[in-house]
Amino acid sequence: MAEKTTKSFILRVDADTMNAIEAWAADEFRSTNGQLQWIITEALRKAKRLPKKKKVSGSEETGIKV
Repeated sequence: MAEKTTKSFILRVDADTMNAIEAWAADEFRSTNGQLQWIITEALRKAKRLPKKKKVSGSEETGIKV
């Protein structure tokens, strides 16, 4: 299985925006961090800026060596 790497960074957001994000996250049963990740991913997807996913062959998917 491929390892998924994440990068941490500091984000400065004004209080009103942060309150809105926190309320939205609570409405959707997500953490604030999860909501921010979802918002960013959706924006990238809509802008067609996400990298294309590589197709995994059947043997790699199951871990069976051929």
